[in-house]
This record gives sequence, C-alpha cells and structure tokens, in this order.
Amino acid sequence: MDQIVQHLVDRKQFMGTVLVARADQIVFHKSYGSANLEWDIANTSTTKYRIGSITKQFTSASILLLEERGKLKLDDPIKKHFGEAPAAWDSVTLEHLLTHTSGIPNFTSFPEFDKLKQFPTPVTELMGLFKDKPLEFAPGEKMAYSNSGYVLLGYVIEKASGMSYADFVQANIFTPLGMKDSGYDSNAPIIARRAAGYTRSGESMVNADFVHMSIPHAAGGLYSTTEDLLRWQRQLYGGKLLSAASLAKMTTPFKNDYALGLAVHTGKRKMYSHGGGIEGFNTLLAYYPDTQVSVVALANLNGNAPAEIAAKLGSLAHGDAVVLSHERKEITVPRRVLERYVGTYALSPQLNVMVTLEGDQLMTQVSGQQRVPTFAESQTRFFLKVVDAQWEFVETDGKVTHVILYQGGREIRAKRTSDTVAVKREIPLPVSALKKFVGTYQLRPGFDLVIKLEGEQLILHPTGQGTDRLYAETADTFFSKVVDATIQFHGNPQGEITHLTLNQGQFKGDAHRK
Repeated sequence: MDQIVQHLVDRKQFMGTVLVARADQIVFHKSYGSANLEWDIANTSTTKYRIGSITKQFTSASILLLEERGKLKLDDPIKKHFGEAPAAWDSVTLEHLLTHTSGIPNFTSFPEFDKLKQFPTPVTELMGLFKDKPLEFAPGEKMAYSNSGYVLLGYVIEKASGMSYADFVQANIFTPLGMKDSGYDSNAPIIARRAAGYTRSGESMVNADFVHMSIPHAAGGLYSTTEDLLRWQRQLYGGKLLSAASLAKMTTPFKNDYALGLAVHTGKRKMYSHGGGIEGFNTLLAYYPDTQVSVVALANLNGNAPAEIAAKLGSLAHGDAVVLSHERKEITVPRRVLERYVGTYALSPQLNVMVTLEGDQLMTQVSGQQRVPTFAESQTRFFLKVVDAQWEFVETDGKVTHVILYQGGREIRAKRTSDTVAVKREIPLPVSALKKFVGTYQLRPGFDLVIKLEGEQLILHPTGQGTDRLYAETADTFFSKVVDATIQFHGNPQGEITHLTLNQGQFKGDAHRK
C-alpha cells in the first residue's frame, strides 16, 4: 500500500494522509508531505483537511434526519421551504436536489464565480446567483452535478431546524458520533492542525487560490481527518445515525449511479464513494459494504491522486493484483489489428471517445480533451502513460462492439457508435481576415484567452497554459488539432469582433473582448 502512494508522492502528485480499514481495524494509515510547505511542517494522522464535496454526504444525512423528525419530506417541492423560488422550480423537489437531477445550473461554473469566491456571501445571496437562471433540463429528466442544489439544501436545513448549517451538523452528527476533529471550516478562527492547501504551477507547488468558506456552504464547506471519516463510515453504515429505511434511501441510486450525496458503484464489487475538490484540496472517501472496507485519501494538493490512490488501495485490500503505471510493459500489435479499433465510442450522450490511427500508433481522445497515444499490453488491452487509465476493446460475433475504460477503480463501457471518426476540414483564410480576431478575451476573472497572429497562423494562448494553433473551419469558427475544442467568434453590426464562444467537451462559455 505504501508503494502505491509513494509512487505518486515521488512524482510530486500527492501530499496528504491515507487510511485503509477493514471494519474497525486500521490496516494502513500514513501521512506524506507537508501540512505547511513554508514552515516545513509534516502532515500527520491528525492533520485536518478541507474535504470539499464529501460534505454532501453530511448534508444528505442531515436532510434524512430532519425527515425522520417530521420536519420535511424528500418529495417536498423546494418552494415549500423557499418562498422566493421562481415558477420554473415548481416541480423541483428536495430529492431532485439531492440526486443532482433538478436542472438548476451549477453556480461554481459561472464566469463570475472566481471573483465571487473571494468575499463573504450569505447563503441567500448565493441562491440569488442562480435563482433566475433557466433550468438546464426538466427536473428528473437528467443528472448534472450541481453545487447549487446542495446550497439550497443547506438553506432548507437551516430553515427547518432553526440552526445554522454548521451548528446543525455539529450538534446532530459530529458530537453524537464522536468526530472531535471535524467541523465547518472558516477563514478567521485558529484551527489546530489545519493543513494549508496547494496547487501545481508547472513543476512547482504554489499556494492555492483564496476561497471564502461561506461560499461552499453545504456543498463543500467541512473539514475532517482520516480517523474521523472512518468513524463516520462505521457508524453511518452501521445504523448508528439513520434508520434502516433512511439509509436505504441514501444508498439507492437514481440516475448515473448517484444516490443521495453518494455515488454507488456496482461493478466488480459494490462501493459507496464520493470525491471532493476545493482550492488546495482533493479527497476521496470509499466504503465497500459487503466487506466493510473503508478507504480514505485526503490531499492538501490539488490533483487526481486521491481517486487513483483510493481505487488501487481498495483493490489491494480485496486481494486484487495492482499494477503501477511504470510497471506496464508495452508490446507491438500488428497494424491490421489496430485498424479494427478505429471509430467513435459513446461514454455518455455528450461524451465520446474517438479512436484513430496515426501510422502504427493508436490514439484516443475523449471529448474536450487532448488526443493521446495509447500503448498495447495485449492485442485487446491498451494503456495510457499520461494518466493511469486503460482501454479494453471487446468483440461480439467477430466485430468490435464497445470499449471498456478502467480508471479510478471504475469500469465504464462505451458502445461503438461509428467505425469512423468525424474529421474537421480546414479551409484557407487570408491574413487580412485573420487579423480581426487578434485580441484578449476574458473567459472569467483572472483567466484570458489571448488570440495572436504569427505569420499566417492564428495562435491561442490561455492564461497559464501553453500555446495552440487554431485552424479555420468556417469564416468565423476555428478548431484545435490538439484538443477537441472549437472557438466561434461573434461581431457587432459594424463587423467588429466583440466576443467568442469556447466549446470544449461538455463546457461551453463566452469570453468577451477586453
């Protein structure tokens, strides 16, 4: 287990604390890196970390406790508890909020969020950010992760209980369960053994951006330790907090394997889990109900390492073989075999995997991401070197029908929808036509898209990132050959370019010219 974590520590991708337990017996518990780099203070087993969206489990449990006490019902419309709810929310229920199926847009994705997060903001003002935005879909129709829904749930908890969210969780969960090292984080008080948060800038670590802790609220405002989160899982799933009926509700998925503040994975073995991400911290909490194995990975360094660590430690705890990325051996596969895998595969209705062949090199690209080389370890199974992920191509009756993605302990099947990949066609534009697009466009505060012209080539330079060439698809729409992304420029009646729209995977955003 230590080798699994140390592999990522050596690559400067993880600092934090990790715990694995079987029932109440801790089998692995170790800390890595610094709680404070500037003072060279080491992380320890008692270091307190912001847990980000793991908070949603506690919010879900709080709603269920209030339901047990007759204060509310999961099928209550939100307007019953929030009188200012717009008419568009008439059919939105508390259960829709809990399962991310309300259609209410996610306020942390708004362009103004980076500016907003720096200032104390009451929960009523937070709700005002998205209250008048149109729904993204009819309630219950789809699942789209939304922190807005959990901010609303925090407001409901406060109104139904007559207590602040922080006080309710403290009095009804942390104190009864003996979680003495957990609480609602705040910027002002001195909190003993609280870790500082970091992120990466190139090859260096830097202090993470500031976020006022009034902002994440019931969607991500709590802190905890590895041992306290073990106490939480043992008592939650052991029936010490909720009734059997409430726990069944909490762990029953609705759409996209998401239940109430929990993801429910039912592949090789059942697992309840949730990750968290907030400025300077990433976390992952997992529980395997059939074996009572708990895995906790808390990091004070932004990145995907906690998810990778938790998946591998969970596998190892169950006796599975675990192969680290540098241990995988590449083999040569005949081109005629590789040609059979070329095509488009659907991970979800909005997310495709495009598999292409460049010479004798198989390439994969997920919507909105970079095209990356994929290396064979057998004739059907391939691995990536840029991230710890593997693809396995599956045949049915002699034809490749789908591919399986193995990443972070999950197996995701993607059905083949086409044996070709849509290719964007480049058209030539004169330099005189390209010049009008040159400028700086603000996608969000502190993050610009700079468009330059080098010779006859339009160049994109996002803040803090490398440059990328843009190729014309139409007179005002350009695409990248490195990342699956397009940029469309918009002008006023006078022909002056005023803003652009970036489409990258599931992201779509406007950037106005500065």
